[in-house]
Amino acid sequence: MDCFTRRPGKGTALPTGAAFTALTLLATVLAAADNGHSLEHHSVAMRDGVELATDVYLPESTDGPVPILLVRSVYGRAAGEALANRFAPMGIGVAIQDTRGRGDSGGEDRAFADDGWGERQDGVDTVAWLLDQEWCNGAVGSWGPSALGYTQLLMAAAGAPVAAQSMHVAPPALHGHLSYQGGVWRKEPVEAWFAMQNNLPVMETWKAETACGPFWDAYNTIDRPGDVTAAGIHLGGWFDLFSQGTLDVFRARQHEGGEGARGQQFLIMGPWAHGFGAPTGELAFPGGAFDLDAFENRFFREYLLGEDAGMDAEPRVRYYTMGSTLRDGAPGNAWREAESWPPFPLVDEAYYLGADGGLWSSVDAAENGALTYTFDPENPVPVHGGANLTIPSGPKDQREVSRRGDVLRFETPPLDAPMEVTGPVAVRLFVSSDRPDTDFTAKLIDVYPDGREMLLLDSIQRAKFRDHCEEPSLLTPGETAEVLIDLWSISYIFDEGHRIAVHVSSSNYPRFEVNPNTGADFPGENGMEPAENTVHMGADSPSALIVSRPREGAAP
Repeated sequence: MDCFTRRPGKGTALPTGAAFTALTLLATVLAAADNGHSLEHHSVAMRDGVELATDVYLPESTDGPVPILLVRSVYGRAAGEALANRFAPMGIGVAIQDTRGRGDSGGEDRAFADDGWGERQDGVDTVAWLLDQEWCNGAVGSWGPSALGYTQLLMAAAGAPVAAQSMHVAPPALHGHLSYQGGVWRKEPVEAWFAMQNNLPVMETWKAETACGPFWDAYNTIDRPGDVTAAGIHLGGWFDLFSQGTLDVFRARQHEGGEGARGQQFLIMGPWAHGFGAPTGELAFPGGAFDLDAFENRFFREYLLGEDAGMDAEPRVRYYTMGSTLRDGAPGNAWREAESWPPFPLVDEAYYLGADGGLWSSVDAAENGALTYTFDPENPVPVHGGANLTIPSGPKDQREVSRRGDVLRFETPPLDAPMEVTGPVAVRLFVSSDRPDTDFTAKLIDVYPDGREMLLLDSIQRAKFRDHCEEPSLLTPGETAEVLIDLWSISYIFDEGHRIAVHVSSSNYPRFEVNPNTGADFPGENGMEPAENTVHMGADSPSALIVSRPREGAAP
């Protein structure tokens, strides 16, 4: 899911931006080195006879068979040399493969459909081939970010006997994490990625499967932890478009994984966007660097080479708690360690939306009433930061878009003490509309004392999927319905003097496709109509921001 440019006639893709920072860094910094390895080209036959182009780099300084680190790539095999330069001195070989239908591999590119546990299981077949080679000592690991991380997750969930995996900023499932979020087509990242992959027919297949269900179950690795045998590194960023998926798959494999996986997962969550160390919008969080190479080297020494690299003593969770960047010494902006996620017992705390624009800790303090705005799908609220792929991402000042007439703003009074939010965040709305379907969006904002409205989290929910992602249920115009918008998770400390804010609207374009307000899934099917959308609040309609706080006495 990264920004790449095809090299004409070569079947290889090269990185073009921060979205693939880890691979770019390897290719540019390490490729010039020569650390002693040989290169073999193979065509590896899958169970249906299709052959996949695979380059194998073996360390020349090691006698006998070695463990192999497998990279299954939709972006070509150009990074193999850099990876070999890094891992060959450790005594680890590297195999890098074009996935089916990509680069020099045969078959049809069906965008991950053949990488998991379906009729064709290319990851499983490739691992079996590696284990059968005389130069492999029986230990296979895997590595890669984003789409390369997802091929790893699929392969392990299909039961491939891999020993260790390092997965960066990768989706563990498609519906809810990539293709659709809150029942809404994730337009910008998906359409941009498929255009770069030159594979629009598969995208149209995805678009036709709006609801969750059996089609998307075939891509969901979170629900198959018991089939996984690998220790794992799960690296994500708080502003990454797959941040919640990183947390979810870590938890599943850490607690429910198969032998070799359970208890041997490591989570690293930093203040990054899509790509390790990728820039974070208009805020620069101090001390956010992490030595991933050193950590991975120890991890693979332990789980691939069988050395005692001290991983048993390593905390299973490292996460960066963000904070204000306005003043030195503000709380947060530091790395923490824990043994699980969430890192400590949590309690939910509600802040209620008031008709006066307030955000109150007591529902009795929230003014009763309703606020109505017109959502015109011909003039949607534009994206300004957030969890994007090909457009600027991360925390950005929302004043550029928040003064529109179709955005509702709610704020607390200035905080008299710092307040930590660590864990899941959601916005519950009681809403009505004059249309049979519409969308509702929500943003979590840190309002700085200087007036900046810095975006932290945002998400969306389609009204007709408010009860279940599988069964649409249209609104009855004029009647009130409850909608829960899952904003995913964060670790952040709002500083004294700052305000916590929630912005509510009905669009965030082009990251999310606009709702035509007709009941149709996409614009153009039955035209588009404006919607008069209303948010109700007060004791009878307790619309609220719901945050996760450390339980009293639970030390960070």
